[in-house]
Amino acid sequence: MAKFFHFLPLLFLIQTISAQVAPAPAGPTNITQVLEKAGQFTTFIKLLKASQVADRINSQLNNSNQGLTIFAPTDNAFSSLKAGTLNSINSQDQLQLVQFHILPSLYTTSQFQTASNPLHTQAGNSDDGEYPLNVTTSGNQVNVTTGVVDTTVSNTIYSDNQLAVYQVDKVLLPMALFGAPPTAAPAEAPGPTKPEKNVRSADAPTRSSDTSVDASSAVSLNWKTAFVVAVIAGVVSCF
Repeated sequence: MAKFFHFLPLLFLIQTISAQVAPAPAGPTNITQVLEKAGQFTTFIKLLKASQVADRINSQLNNSNQGLTIFAPTDNAFSSLKAGTLNSINSQDQLQLVQFHILPSLYTTSQFQTASNPLHTQAGNSDDGEYPLNVTTSGNQVNVTTGVVDTTVSNTIYSDNQLAVYQVDKVLLPMALFGAPPTAAPAEAPGPTKPEKNVRSADAPTRSSDTSVDASSAVSLNWKTAFVVAVIAGVVSCF
């Protein structure tokens, strides 16, 4: 029994050394767990799960060295949307909406200062004007604009050497899904109509003037005829 108590300090020392050399490994990064721990991201979590983007994020984080940056809208951000906004788009567009909040590279807050706009998101090519996401900084403030909404990064939810999750207080609506439709070009106004040329009354022949000329000619002819008849009659009477 006494020998057993002699071994107790040795056992305690071995356990202490073992704990220091081989600490318990941390669990794999899980984006939904990160957001659930932070609270107030229920709607975004539902969209991540429904679109299966959460599974892709977790797989990428735990099977590759590629970093990710996520802008997470709060529940209040979704509540502030116009009624029916999410229901107005189909499941494919909802997938694009979720992916628009994800950058396929890790950005710390300081790296946003030198970021080249527009940033590329998982939703698609930002150079074609459909999914532009621009980030600017002013001191410690990070501003985010999509061409539809403007917001700021209000908090850093999570950050390590592979994942950064930032809180935003507005849902990032992309131009491709929520931008104003292009307006049709206005129809060309018809040119002024050319006024018809008025014929001056002095140049236009009238029936009355023609009648007057004919009457004058008739009177002149009758007078001459009468004169000739009178002359002939006079000559005949002389014989």
